[in-house]
Amino acid sequence: MNDFTADAIGDLTGRRAVITGANSGLGLETAVGLARKGAEVILACRSEDRGRDAEQRVRSLTGSDRVELRLLDLASQQSIREFAAGLSGPVHLLVNNAGVMATPRSTTADGFELQFGTNHLGHFALTGLLLENLREAGSSRVVTLSSLAHKRGRIDFDDLQSERRYRRWAAYGQSKIANLYFMVELDRRARAAGWDLTSVAAHPGGATTNLTAGMKMPALLDVLAGFMALMGQSAADGALPTLYAATADDVQGGDYYGPSGVGETRGAPRLVAPVPRVLDRDIAVRLWNRSTELTGVDFAALQPAGSGGPRPPEGPRG
Repeated sequence: MNDFTADAIGDLTGRRAVITGANSGLGLETAVGLARKGAEVILACRSEDRGRDAEQRVRSLTGSDRVELRLLDLASQQSIREFAAGLSGPVHLLVNNAGVMATPRSTTADGFELQFGTNHLGHFALTGLLLENLREAGSSRVVTLSSLAHKRGRIDFDDLQSERRYRRWAAYGQSKIANLYFMVELDRRARAAGWDLTSVAAHPGGATTNLTAGMKMPALLDVLAGFMALMGQSAADGALPTLYAATADDVQGGDYYGPSGVGETRGAPRLVAPVPRVLDRDIAVRLWNRSTELTGVDFAALQPAGSGGPRPPEGPRG
């Protein structure tokens, strides 16, 4: 694993991938890595102009003509439903990559706090609405992007939408640990239902991307951002944990991958461990149920009859 590069990915001909936020940064690099190996890649992007540019870039870099832009705004449940309704056929790989970070307080089209609503609820709804496509693939994988920031994250069930008090970094941490609770609980439920669906997660370490573009940060955070840019790694290297989680043969449900270097800020991908509270099943189930209520997306109702018997759940390795 320590010598993994994008060139090590096997032939992906016949596989179909959906990548959210694929117009730049980690998502774009993930799209290039998959398309170069023969996968059909759907770029799920909010901006048509930036999405078209990304589509042409991926085609140019890979020589693939199986790259397609489809518009998706994860801050709109209507957009998510329209995207899912318009996508027929199997999806072998779903990469829940898109996100926003430490934004001033604002809300999604549905009134959710922007970071929680986009980073977690948007991907929760998208995955549920694509469940039939994922199961149609026969064997599928869902990779959800988290962050080192999850280590300081906690789910505030009394104020999920940060209405009483908004602290942008706390809200970001909540959304990123929510990604991991979702990944682990999806793995448990897939196993119990007998789905051939592997749910895993990854994080890019200190990758330099445009996630912070336009952010107004205090001077100290500007210094820290500069330090991360110096000590971190490129978007191409930051995408390697995602690509490993998405394609490697030894990946198991519940796994979490990140950089192998000091502090998981840079380096080749390896199996890493989330903070222990991510394995708290009570919190994961409570968050899952609340997410179902908020989005109206019920995975159980979307499960076809006769999906197979239960298997014992397992937690993440690492």
